[in-house]
Amino acid sequence: MQQTINDSVTAAWTAAWDEGDVTAFDAIVTPDYQRESTGTRKVSGLKELQQEILDVRAAFPDLTTRIEKVIASGDDMAIFWKSTGTFTQPLRGVPPTGRVVETRGSNALTLRDGRIAHEQVTWDAVELLAHVGIPSLSSAFEDGTPDVVVDNLSGNLPLDIMKGFNRQFITGVTVVTTVDEEGTPRGLAANSYASISLDPPLVLVCVQKTSSTYPALFQSSHFGINILSNDQLGTVQIFASKTPDKFADLEWHTGPNGVPLIDGSAASLEAEIKERFQAKTHTIFVGRVRHAEVADVDPMVYKAGRFFDGAELAEL
Repeated sequence: MQQTINDSVTAAWTAAWDEGDVTAFDAIVTPDYQRESTGTRKVSGLKELQQEILDVRAAFPDLTTRIEKVIASGDDMAIFWKSTGTFTQPLRGVPPTGRVVETRGSNALTLRDGRIAHEQVTWDAVELLAHVGIPSLSSAFEDGTPDVVVDNLSGNLPLDIMKGFNRQFITGVTVVTTVDEEGTPRGLAANSYASISLDPPLVLVCVQKTSSTYPALFQSSHFGINILSNDQLGTVQIFASKTPDKFADLEWHTGPNGVPLIDGSAASLEAEIKERFQAKTHTIFVGRVRHAEVADVDPMVYKAGRFFDGAELAEL
């Protein structure tokens, strides 16, 4: 009897993950089947599992899975497996990297009348992206409960309060640059730049996934950060627009690693991308600086939706 159950689970697993026949799970799970991820603590049902399998197979068309061991004792069963595939199509809004990933995991099953009633897994699509080198911060925000207290105690931070907070923060103005697969320069205006450390020289920038530059930036190995000067208001307007070719009338040069750097900037750097952290609507790119240029000109300043001359700052 136990061997029959083992064989049924193994056959359904192979049919679903290797052949895409997700209906194979219909016969081996109970109507109230639940699947819990130990990493994200997310609990889902059969439909969510089937859709996740289809999404992963679409992103990794050559996916193959091998069950390495099955251990069973009464109504408890454990499956140990290994999967290999190439990330060639988007997954959950993440552009493909073309990298081959090999990942291992284990599933703890609880059976009822010979069918799977509960499954605890060490793996899901979030974990898969981490294996590809794209860890996610999203699980930290899944419950929607903020770690702050606001006056209305509504449980959710009002958008206008967050906007008001950000408007009080004075920043510089940067343009993030890279090249796409055809070698075409791409870029966007951003003020979400920060220096992480001087030794090693690490920087980060946050980019919204809907940006037209995002796919090229995600697939690139390097990016540029250009801190704009007082004389580059026109440049800001170009990169804040939807102009198809933002570099057409721009003076720029190529850094040692092929990244476009904008002439006339107060400072420019070229960084090698080391991490890509998924954070809901944005990706946080962490890079190690490989090249930097600093000019003897004053940077532009941004506050509350307006740009200011950075040369006349009065010391408090």
